[in-house]
Amino acid sequence: MSINPTEMLSAKVQAMEESATIRMAQKSRDLASKGVSVISLSLGEPDFDTPEFIKEAAYAALKRGNTKYTPVPGTLDLRKAICDKFRIENNLQFEPTQIVVSNGAKQSIANICLSTLDEGDEAIILAPYWVSYIEIVKFAGGTPIIVSAGIEDDFKVKASQIKEAITEKTKLLIFSSPCNPTGSVYTKSELEAIAEVIGANGKILIVSDEIYEYINFSDEHVSIGSFEKVKDLTATINGFSKGFSMTGWRLGYMAGPGWLANACNKVQGQVTSGAASFSQEAAALALRTERSEAIAMRDAFLRRRDLIVSKLCEVPGIIVNKPLGAFYVFPDISYYFGTSNGKVSIENADDFSEAMLTEAHVGTVSGAAFGNENCIRLSYAASDNDLVEAVSRIKKCLESFK
Repeated sequence: MSINPTEMLSAKVQAMEESATIRMAQKSRDLASKGVSVISLSLGEPDFDTPEFIKEAAYAALKRGNTKYTPVPGTLDLRKAICDKFRIENNLQFEPTQIVVSNGAKQSIANICLSTLDEGDEAIILAPYWVSYIEIVKFAGGTPIIVSAGIEDDFKVKASQIKEAITEKTKLLIFSSPCNPTGSVYTKSELEAIAEVIGANGKILIVSDEIYEYINFSDEHVSIGSFEKVKDLTATINGFSKGFSMTGWRLGYMAGPGWLANACNKVQGQVTSGAASFSQEAAALALRTERSEAIAMRDAFLRRRDLIVSKLCEVPGIIVNKPLGAFYVFPDISYYFGTSNGKVSIENADDFSEAMLTEAHVGTVSGAAFGNENCIRLSYAASDNDLVEAVSRIKKCLESFK
């Protein structure tokens, strides 16, 4: 007797979209396995190794036998280090009971959505957005409400747009700054205007994803939770994957009002429990150590940003802004919609991204996955040579599309 998967799987899972970034990375690997020279600029992963002092701290913890279960919300030592970090760097005041350490910042966001959203509740998501926001909200039973900004506005949504999108069903506002996929950074005045709107409402929780905090080329990083009107209405998300190049360590955290931390603790306790013991010890040391390694990585990303932006500006028809953070560019490639090279046609961003992989052997991600159908995302977490070669391939390939 054969099993019909559609009868066995939940409607939630069947409705869930696969991550576009993971899908394109796998396509790049599949093509490379056939002997094709592929340059993959699809995944959001720093190409630097984890700093040596962090690895040594984990080794030492392992050797001491720090390999047991941890408290669900994280070790007290790490939560204290996170509180100190927030106070010193972000002007945010938290107690350890308001911190929940998770297996990556993605889990922190999922914990919040599962803790707050019921069927029919709305979550305003600022677009372009990180691919997982939409699916996490939907999986939790909520309805995503997309509020968008284009390249002409540096991909930053205005407070007035958010105000217009608020209804009686609005429960959350979710965004990232520095932003994945655009690299845009909201200024202090822009965040203050958003805080005024949310503070005046008083019933909406802001989910501020600040995972790219240390990869910020602007004058300062501002946490929206530092504004008095929304300090009790904000969940601040951060982690170690980007700024400390610790992607495989799967370690993130949230800080917010006590009632939310308690709820996230309850959800996590039934799903995964606490994060790994030795990684938390190393992470606490990372937060208590000066940021020279993070600054060096940021400076390298800044140089690469300038390199890839300058090269993309040489490609006819492509429009690119200069992002102020993260390690992505999000160029508008709609000039090529309706063109063909005789073998492949480009009608949208999905087609463009697919064509760049099959024809130019460069892995990118369609902007449609991030809420903008005119753009693609390229990660510049790659070597200078790869970046130059990738854009050269794209430019040469596009010459044949008429």
